[in-house]
Amino acid sequence: MAKSNGKYLLMVEDDKGRKEFILTKPAYSIGRDPECNIRLYSQFVSRRHATLVQLPNKDGSYYYRIMDGDATGKASANGLIINGRRTAAHDLKDEDEVVFGPGVKATYYQLKPDTTVPTGPLEDPYDITLINPASFDE
Repeated sequence: MAKSNGKYLLMVEDDKGRKEFILTKPAYSIGRDPECNIRLYSQFVSRRHATLVQLPNKDGSYYYRIMDGDATGKASANGLIINGRRTAAHDLKDEDEVVFGPGVKATYYQLKPDTTVPTGPLEDPYDITLINPASFDE
């Protein structure tokens, strides 16, 4: 387990392995494009696959919402599957799993001080590919 002093963490798994992103900014672009804040390495992911935005709670704290596509509203080719359900937008909660495409996923953590997160392999006994890569022209 790795300790993190951040409040929100996104642990991403893609073709290049696992990366951790401490979330502090008001917005993040997520996708295959080299200019994305959170770059995903997979041919099955759109250039601008998703947008992560920070929104305020009534108590002055904040949370993150993930939305399919880029900041202009252009949807991704594969969409988002969050906790097993396809959705266009979702207010993230601790340990939510976001699937961007085959072999590309992220887990969101809301960290408290001295929280540890798993660093071993993320295993999903139901991880199957339902997307035909030949059907995308991107």
